[in-house]
Amino acid sequence: MRFHYALPTTFKQSEETMNRLLTTRLAPVAIAAALLAGTGAAAAETMTLKAIGQPSATGEIHKNKEVPFFAEFAERTGLDVNVSMQPLDQTGIKATEELRLLKSGLFDIMSLRLQQVSRDEPMLLGLDLVGQNPSYADGKASVDAFYDVVDKRLQEKFNTKLLGVWPFGPQVLFCKPEINGLKDLKGLKVRTYDQNLSNFVSSLGGTPVPLGFADVHQSLARGVVDCAITGPSSANSAAWPEVTTHVLPIAFQIATQGYAINLKTWNKFSAEDQAKIQKAFDELTADIWTYSEELFDDAMRCNVGETPCELNKPYKLVGVPVTDEDVALVKGSVSKLSFPAFAEACDKVNPECSSQWKSTVGKRFGM
Repeated sequence: MRFHYALPTTFKQSEETMNRLLTTRLAPVAIAAALLAGTGAAAAETMTLKAIGQPSATGEIHKNKEVPFFAEFAERTGLDVNVSMQPLDQTGIKATEELRLLKSGLFDIMSLRLQQVSRDEPMLLGLDLVGQNPSYADGKASVDAFYDVVDKRLQEKFNTKLLGVWPFGPQVLFCKPEINGLKDLKGLKVRTYDQNLSNFVSSLGGTPVPLGFADVHQSLARGVVDCAITGPSSANSAAWPEVTTHVLPIAFQIATQGYAINLKTWNKFSAEDQAKIQKAFDELTADIWTYSEELFDDAMRCNVGETPCELNKPYKLVGVPVTDEDVALVKGSVSKLSFPAFAEACDKVNPECSSQWKSTVGKRFGM
């Protein structure tokens, strides 16, 4: 037998009224609270890292590889982490300041311009001395040999972990006056980007003029410099062929760059998540090594009006033949000029620097 208990009509009406009031007045509050709780949880889980990229003026590698990587960082790592990246030339920050800013924690990740930051850490020059890397294969061998040494130094001195090293590509010579070889640099003003390269230009009788990349086009146009050194794709992107006439495609350096992360930021991640981040950067740098070589080959053709020209803009520069004499001059600079100057500067701040280079990279040169 079932028993039913019925509320008195007045009580029943009162209960219905109360439920209706509770529903209409408190439901929005409950919903808002739930939304706020959800937002708070999401905010707690999502991390946003601040990053500085390469200057946008450097061209295709920045635009087609670096920008998409940071925009898709969460997808590529599988982590709930966003990256807010700004190109260096849109920040007002000087390239020479990058390691200091990374050490301070003001930024989490940097696309380091290694030649410029070598003023703070000369060891970085050991990745790419003048004459050390005449080809991509040589450049890769240098990076593989010296990577761990550099990483350890950055961690100890700058609270920074190296995540990868990649090249813009062989750095070649663009000139406004007619030239037929390196001997013609005597008496000319040549744009350089690190001390090692400046020393080499001086040894040829040229006058090295350190200039930031963004200032080179105008300096060539106005005669502030007669010649300038960079990669053919970067020169193409910055329209150097509009203000020069000749290109000598001999590789002085391969222009290594690096990705690095503040150690405090790095240590916020578990070992498993660190492995995911490192894997993503390994894939990015491997991709850039391949893409850099494709750009180099295409840009060299484009700059002198040859085809196929698919990735860069066509120009009509005079291509200067590379002589055996010039090749020997650049290659011989490692033992005669580049390494001695590097060793002197680096050993002043780190007594083990040159011996570490000789026991790794230097084996290729019998040093």
